[in-house]
Amino acid sequence: MNGSLSARIAVFISGGGSNLQALIDASRSGLLHGEIVLVISNLRKAYGLERARKGDIDTFVFKKKKYESLEAADADLLARLKQHKVEYIALAGYLKLLPDNVVKAFHGKITNIHPALLPKYGGKGMFGHHVHEAVLASGDKESGVSIHLVDEIYDSGRILHQVKVPVLPDDTPDSLAARVLEQEHKWYARILDKLIRGEYENQHD
Repeated sequence: MNGSLSARIAVFISGGGSNLQALIDASRSGLLHGEIVLVISNLRKAYGLERARKGDIDTFVFKKKKYESLEAADADLLARLKQHKVEYIALAGYLKLLPDNVVKAFHGKITNIHPALLPKYGGKGMFGHHVHEAVLASGDKESGVSIHLVDEIYDSGRILHQVKVPVLPDDTPDSLAARVLEQEHKWYARILDKLIRGEYENQHD
C-alpha cells in the first residue's frame, strides 16, 4: 500500500506485459496510488503472468471454453474480482472484450491503453502491429497513445488522455511501436492514478 489512498487494481493482459510491469513499478514507487492485487490473462503462456508471479501478485488464466456456458464463465470472472476486492481494472494489451457483467459492475473504473490516436485507429482488429501498419499506410504525420475508459465496444469509451508521437520518414512498424510504447509506459500509471484520485469525475468531453 502506498500512502493513505490506495486502490485495489486488477490488470488484464494477453502478452508480454511491459505495461503491466510499468504499472507494478509505479505502484511500488508511489507514483500510482494503488496496489495490483490480481493479474488475469486469456493466454496461459503470456509472459506477463511471469512478471506478476515475480512480483508476488495473484494470477488467473481466464478461458471461456473451459466453462459449461458463457454465463458461467462471466459469473466466475466477476466472482474472482470481487474475491480480491478489486476496485479498478486496467487493460494492458488485453485482446478480448470484457464481459458485460464486469463492465457494468466496474462502470467508470476500467481503463485501457491503445497504441494510436482514437477514434481513427480503433475497433476490432486494431491491436499490436496492425495499428502501426495502418498508421504508416495512411501517410499520417503523427500517431500516439490513447488512454480511455472501457465500455462494451472495442476502443469506444471516453478518452481520458492522449499523447502524440510524430511519425518519422523512415519509420517501420517496429520503430514506431517502440516510440509509442515509451509513451505508454510513461503515461498509463499517471492517468490511472488521476482516475483513482477522482480528478476526472467533474470533467466532460
